[in-house]
Amino acid sequence: MRLRHKTALACTLAALIAASGSAFAAGDLTLKPTELEELTVGLGNAGYGVSETTYNLETGKAYSLELKSTGKKECAWQAPAFFQSIFLRKVEVEEVEIKAIGLTEIEFEQDGEAELFFVPIKPGTYPWYCKGMEERGMKGEFIVK
Repeated sequence: MRLRHKTALACTLAALIAASGSAFAAGDLTLKPTELEELTVGLGNAGYGVSETTYNLETGKAYSLELKSTGKKECAWQAPAFFQSIFLRKVEVEEVEIKAIGLTEIEFEQDGEAELFFVPIKPGTYPWYCKGMEERGMKGEFIVK
């Protein structure tokens, strides 16, 4: 009986370890982020262009994304579903670090830049856009695997 109990316990532990996959990470997942291609909004003569429309990401991997605005158009940059599916480490604006647990939007009323540091935690396809300018092309998506 005792041997059977130990065998069952060992099998249960082995199954838990196998099912967890890479859930047990060594070290800090937020350090040494991969720098994504800069996202600039307000490009082109009319100011409705964007530099990137798609970002392919992986869960559990740290990233940094520099957002820039040319100032040609105001942009209330939003990605609500994406913001809810990431661990936000910080946002940097000029020499200021903003540490928060979530974002609603980053508003560019003129030219400027902000850098996001984050780790995606949930797979999916998440749209981003400049609120009210989606139909003019100021939009894109994050694809998280």
